[in-house]
Amino acid sequence: MQIHVVSPGESLFTIARTYNIPVSDIIEINQLENPANLVVGQTLLIPTMGKFYTVRPGDSLYSISEKFNVPVYLIQRANDYMDPMDLQVGTRIFIPSGPKPIVDVAAYVDLDITGEDSASYVEEVGDNLTYVNIFSYKANADGSLTPPIGDEPVINAAYSKRVAPLMVITNIDEGGFSIENATALLNDEEAQDRLLDEAIAIMKEKGYLGIDFDFEYLGAENRKAYIDFLKKAKKRLKEEDERYTLSVALAPKISDDQVGILYEGHDYREIGKIVDFIFIMTYEWGWSGGPPRAVSPINEVRRVVEYALSHVPSEKIMMGIPLYGYDWTLPFVEGGKFAKSIGFKDGVELARKYNRQIQFDEESQSPFFRYIDEEGKEHEVWFEDARSLQAKFDLVKELDLRGFFYWVLARAAPQNWELVEDNFIVNKVI
Repeated sequence: MQIHVVSPGESLFTIARTYNIPVSDIIEINQLENPANLVVGQTLLIPTMGKFYTVRPGDSLYSISEKFNVPVYLIQRANDYMDPMDLQVGTRIFIPSGPKPIVDVAAYVDLDITGEDSASYVEEVGDNLTYVNIFSYKANADGSLTPPIGDEPVINAAYSKRVAPLMVITNIDEGGFSIENATALLNDEEAQDRLLDEAIAIMKEKGYLGIDFDFEYLGAENRKAYIDFLKKAKKRLKEEDERYTLSVALAPKISDDQVGILYEGHDYREIGKIVDFIFIMTYEWGWSGGPPRAVSPINEVRRVVEYALSHVPSEKIMMGIPLYGYDWTLPFVEGGKFAKSIGFKDGVELARKYNRQIQFDEESQSPFFRYIDEEGKEHEVWFEDARSLQAKFDLVKELDLRGFFYWVLARAAPQNWELVEDNFIVNKVI
């Protein structure tokens, strides 16, 4: 796929003519609902057998080859055997398709959000998933589990698409992560045994193929206890069935001594030695209760992943990608109105509705814009588009990660799944 950014004055007809493809192909791939009314700054995926790249200062044919993982001779052949010593800045060259890396792709399904529709989301995108993380079984202080409602249809949908279902266990209580529940559980051997007994029984009954622990806000006091508990869980799972996997969701840290209750309970190095893989929550820099900014800025994501790589092998790291953005009402007031969560297509529709151009922040590699609503209130919107997604996929390839995962399956994101297929071969474990 070639990513095209709509410029002023362009129409779907002129864009299709530029690439010499039918208008219908662009409409279908991007699932455009308003093809006659494009938004300036909107991204469109253009089906090609490769992509075009504009040479930048400092580029060489070798560096471009490395960037796209395509041999130099193939680039030369696709561009009339261009002279590598005469590469001019601003020249538009064609990059043919190269080999695709094999990666694991996972996605969380929050049954409290999507309810009865959860299974249909998995069926829709399951061809591009290795795992589905079903959120969540809630761990109580005594080790008992409070199950979600309606996980069995999701498990069935997963198997129909050869997607391995993972049982997510959290320390959520009354709508929030509970340090009290976690502390009680992690300091009570009998409670831990009860939890693992119950979890394994559920796995065998329903067909889960792994446990994904999402214990958050543990604080420094639970750091060692959490490690010891994960060792016990790993031992129990492998004794039960060697195929069972153990994974954890970890806060996005950038240093060993990072301060904060969210970070201090997660020891990347020690946890990385135990589990089969980790899900790093590389999103929520821009969050609903904070000031407007990119939800998953690539510069911040890189810092976290590079820190993780200093402690954990790349083949165990799954990088997080959000399937949402936020619409903030300005001015931002601490403790005031929370931002509204939006999907990829919602961002474009808002820009269209209020006749705004979508801008792009180069540092964070994220689209954004501002608008004024009917009540005269100013808004700031940050979301994801094909450019921001491709930047994240490029990072996965550059750092040779195990793969990536999404929070959360709830809205349509057609460009995302087209780009997954364009960039990777998705591993299947069942």
